[in-house]
Parts: sequence; C-alpha cells; structure tokens
Amino acid sequence: MMRIWNSIVGKLWATILLLVSFVLFIVTLFLLEFLDNFHTKQAEESLQREAATISKIVNDQSGQTAHSMHQIIEDILDMETNAIVVDQQGDILYSFHTSSSKGEIEDKLLSESSLYESPELGKQKVKEMILPSLTEQDVMEQFLILSYPFEQVNGEQASVLMYQSLEAVHRTTKSTTNIVFLSAFIAFILTTFFAFFLSTRITLPLRKMKQAAFELSKGNFDTHLPVAQKDEIGQLATAFNQMGRQLKYNIELIKQEKEQLSSILTSMTDAVVTFNQDYSILLKNPQAELLLKKWYGYNQKNHHPLPKEVFHMLEHAISFAEEVEDELELGGQFYVISISPLYSENSIRGAVAVFRDMTEQHKLDKLRSDFIANVSHELRTPISMLQGYSEAIIDDVVSTEEERMEMVQIIHDESKRMSRLVTDLLNLARMESGYIQLNKTPLSIVDFLERIVTKFSQVARDAKVDLSLKTDELNTLMISADEDRLEQVFTNLIDNAIRHTPDGGAVTLSVYRSAGMLDITVADTGVGIPEKDLPFVFERFYKADKARTRGKGGTGLGLAIAKNIMEAHNGSILATRGDERGTIFICSLPFDVLNT
Repeated sequence: MMRIWNSIVGKLWATILLLVSFVLFIVTLFLLEFLDNFHTKQAEESLQREAATISKIVNDQSGQTAHSMHQIIEDILDMETNAIVVDQQGDILYSFHTSSSKGEIEDKLLSESSLYESPELGKQKVKEMILPSLTEQDVMEQFLILSYPFEQVNGEQASVLMYQSLEAVHRTTKSTTNIVFLSAFIAFILTTFFAFFLSTRITLPLRKMKQAAFELSKGNFDTHLPVAQKDEIGQLATAFNQMGRQLKYNIELIKQEKEQLSSILTSMTDAVVTFNQDYSILLKNPQAELLLKKWYGYNQKNHHPLPKEVFHMLEHAISFAEEVEDELELGGQFYVISISPLYSENSIRGAVAVFRDMTEQHKLDKLRSDFIANVSHELRTPISMLQGYSEAIIDDVVSTEEERMEMVQIIHDESKRMSRLVTDLLNLARMESGYIQLNKTPLSIVDFLERIVTKFSQVARDAKVDLSLKTDELNTLMISADEDRLEQVFTNLIDNAIRHTPDGGAVTLSVYRSAGMLDITVADTGVGIPEKDLPFVFERFYKADKARTRGKGGTGLGLAIAKNIMEAHNGSILATRGDERGTIFICSLPFDVLNT
C-alpha cells in the first residue's frame, strides 16, 4: 500500500479521485438546494391551484349534496394533502381530512390565527410547520401550510388552509443523493481504471527508466531503454540512452586520463604529493610514499609526516597562493622542493609538491671536485720533479755523469708513474661507462690463487711478510670468469696488503662458501684501515693516510678498479677490520656461476 501511495500511479489516482469527489460534492450541494427549492415551489403552486379549486367548489355547491362535494374535493386532493375551510373567527366550515391525527393537526393550525384572521383576497400565505404525521403515531413531520383567502357567497371572508407533508420532497432529495453516490462510485471505478491504465502507458516506462537509472548509478553504462513511443516519454527514453552513452564515453575518458596520470606519476623518479586545503595528503606516487616513510621518524610533528621545514613551505604556498621552491638538507639528504597551489575556480583547494632527490648529484659534484683536486695533486709531484730535474740537466747543474744518469732515472720513473696513473684513469673511466668487456672462461679458482701466491712469493720474502693460501676447497672447484681481470683484482689487493704489512707480518688468502656465495678473502696483519675510512676506500684517489702511502707507489685507483671488475662479474667486494689488527678484503662471486 505504501508503494502505491509513493508511486506516480497512486498520486495520480488520488489526485483525480479527490478532484472528482470535490466536484461531485459541490454539484450535489447545489443540486440538492435547487431540487429542494424546485419541489417546494412546485408544491406551493400545486396547493394554490387546489385551494383555488376547493374555494370555487365550496362557493358553487348549489345542486350538490355535502357528501358529493366532499367526494369531489377528496378526489382532487392526494393522500399527503389535506385541507380545511375556516372563517375569520377560526371556526371550521369544512374539513377534508381522514387520518387519525385530524383533530390534533386542526388544533395546531387553528392556533396560528395569522393564517385566517383578516385575510386579504388574492394574497395567500405560505408557512412551514411541524405537525403530527399522517401515517405514523407519535411522529412529527414537516408540513407545508398554504392559506388561501376567498369570499363566500354570503359575502363573508373565509380561508382554505391546505397542508401537505414535505416527505415527498425529502424522498426526492434522498433519491437525488443516492444518484450522486452512485455516480461517485462509478467515478471512483473509472478513476481507478484510468489511473492504472495510465500506469501501463506512463508509469511503466518511468519505472523502467528508474531501474535503468539505478543500473547507471552502479556503473552499468551499457543499460539501454527501448523507445516504443514517439511522445515525450519516448523522447525522454532517447535522451536517457544518449546520456548513458555520453556518460560511458566520459567515464572511459576520465579513466584513461587517470591511468595515464597514474602511470606518469608512478614512472617519475621525483616524489609527487598532492595536499588538500587542510594539509592532508590526497595523492602520492610510490617514490613519495617511500620518502614519507623515511621522514616519519625525522619529523618532530606527530600529526603530520612532513618535516617542519617542508610544512612551513606548504603553509606559505596555500596561505599566500604563491609557488615556493627551495633546496633543503633533510636527514643528510639534499632535496629540491617545489610547491605550487592548486585552484578550484578562484579559490585554493590545495597544493602539489614535487621533491627531487639531489643527494646523488651533490655526491657527483663532490666526487668531480675531489677528482680534479686528487688528479691535480697526484700529477703535481711527478710534473714538478720532471720539470726540476730536466731544468737541472739543461742548465748543466750536474757535475758528473753519475749524477746526470741518476736524474735521468728519476725522470724516467716519474714518467712511468704518470703513465700508470693515466692508464688507470682511462681503464676506470671505461669501466664506469659500461664499456668493460669480460672474456669468461672456466677457471679453477684454487689453481688460480696458488699461481698468484707464487707470483708474489719473492716480493713477500723481500718485504719479510708471510704470504699463504688456506682453503679446504679442491682444485676441481671451477668458476666462469675473466682470468686476466681477476688477476688484476688480486694483484692489487695482495700488493697493497704486502706494502702495508710491517716486517714479520702475514698476508693470508682464503676460499670458502657462504650463503650461496663463493668468498675469497685477502687478510693482512698490518696497522689496518681506520673504521671511519672503510666505507670510502673504494673511491678514486681515496687514501686513509696520505703521508704514509704517498711513498708506496700507489695511484689511489686500484681499489676503485677492483670494485668495478667484481661488479662486472655480478659479485661484490668489501673491506672490514681484522679481529685483532689489519684489514680483510672479501671478494664474493655468486654461486650460480660455479660449475662444480
């Protein structure tokens, strides 16, 4: 029932029903009033005619008996109409009344002296009175009273009092009311039929449109309405189908743009974060998510993941609608931060921030400057010596052939040192540029290391250092590697270890397997590299003790070259301090290159 009242059919049905009921009610009121007046008027005219007839019969009674006169008048009167003839004194001359309530009715009529006293000829009087019923005992009814004055034959004035029950008029009114109620019932039936007929022509398509609209709201943009009519409803269905197609097109377009934007943000190396007007985060790409996680512990504000410096920039951009850009150092990292306000028409709805990590750039700049400084430093000494000794020879400063040959030898050694430095620089540059080429062949790692140890055995004896190889691996342990490149790595490591190990010390090579890797270690018992310098030993020209190593003949590039060679073999190299003293270099090769 509630669904009917909440539907268009119920509302249309109720509206038409109320309209028809209201019209019928008004028509009934006017019709009943009209019929009541009409029948009352008709009754008055009928009583007047009958009263005039009775007065003529009473005056013209010659040749007639009283019985025949009564018979004639009673034939004129109907069952609900009665009459009496009275003189001016209220005496009844004739009575034409046959009911049991005759006496009571006549007494009430005679009590109204205005009906018969001093009548004026031609001016009848009409009045309604409550009198006893003609047909029922102890029941009062409404009667219409007509007083018709006339002049008798003897010249005296008399009046015919006609009284008729208005029950007939009431019956007519009741019949009219019943007809109206019947009409209202028929109108109710027709209205209901008409409303539900409209439901098939109007509301049924509307219900289909409602279901289609719900499907559309769920994202089913392929919903299609049949267009079976050419009226406004058919046009509405056509417009709905066009709207669905347009919505599908727009949603697909928005989806493509969103996916494109998401792909762009995801592929960006810079961190991008979109903020709302209340500084809450609306959107961030994966790089920004990692950056925010990193900043979470650095930030002193618990209610926001941004560092306070960045938060102040964000506040300024949103509050003053200005683009803010600055470079900050946060937690040891360098970032170029650009924050721009976002607008919604004329109001600011948030801001977008772009964070570019410049830490690597700073490191590269520092390495570039350090490289230039180191190259300049390394080349200054041999160039100065070449220039000084060559000038001495040109100026004939030397006095003996032996001194001249000594200076020439120094010039030769320094030129060889410069040649090694330039060669190492070129090799390192090619490696770091990705131009390193490996000629991998099966290699017995134990035999290879034994050959390296034999190669440096005489150098170790001259330096009074014990050089040895300790391993439990068999000679059948094979790897796929570039033998010349690996020899360059271990030549550099063993040469450094011997040069920095004091007399009586030891340099030990070991081979063992660890966590799926083949580890080759070079450990010495020298003074060791300070703990703070260990992370930087593989950088170009880095020397932990410049004063101690300058005379050792190194260029400062050997470990950098060794690191590049190991990484080209998909391995790694690292340096640690020994348990008691000295330094341990660990060269690791992945186990999947092994063929045992």
